[in-house]
Amino acid sequence: MSYNYSDTAILVFCKAPVAGAVKTRLMPELTAQAALDVHIELTKRILGLLFKSQLCSIQVWCSPDMGHPFYQDCVDKYDVSLHQQQGNDLGERMFHAIDEALKKSSRVLLIGCDCPSLTIADLDFAINALQQSNDIVISPAQDGGYVMIGMKQAYPELFIKMTWGHAGVFSATLQRIKQSTLNTIQTVMQWDLDTFEDFKLYKNNKM
Repeated sequence: MSYNYSDTAILVFCKAPVAGAVKTRLMPELTAQAALDVHIELTKRILGLLFKSQLCSIQVWCSPDMGHPFYQDCVDKYDVSLHQQQGNDLGERMFHAIDEALKKSSRVLLIGCDCPSLTIADLDFAINALQQSNDIVISPAQDGGYVMIGMKQAYPELFIKMTWGHAGVFSATLQRIKQSTLNTIQTVMQWDLDTFEDFKLYKNNKM
């Protein structure tokens, strides 16, 4: 396949679709199966957008392993490559994926599966930002985290020994970026689908 940015890769972090193990914050308002369906829908949505855009190569980084049949289905439908997440926490897994991907690509963007507001235009902006003098491009989320980070070089100080899953993740990351004197640019504010309130917003926006 011919890509618009052949020297860039997008890394999509994805949990295996297992009922009761994904989108647990949507329960009990949704059943475990319904929460699983949301996870699958969001994953297929972003992979479908990336595939149709032909923006750049797509890597799916799998957790807990690559054995679930869903992953092979993604390979067949969306022309992705599969990779194993490695590390003791989210930060270590993110750094490992970025570090590995940069061995073959000049730029990488790392995203999750659950950000309905993230568009191809946002990702195109991020890639172009990295083609300029910016070291880091990042997409802040309304909940205080971030939904995308991109770079041309792996910076362990942005990921290792970081506390995740709280409303200060984005500000803490910006502080580490500042301490490392890295040039950074932000995309527009995004929102990801974590809670039942997020789910209702997502369904309303689809209508």
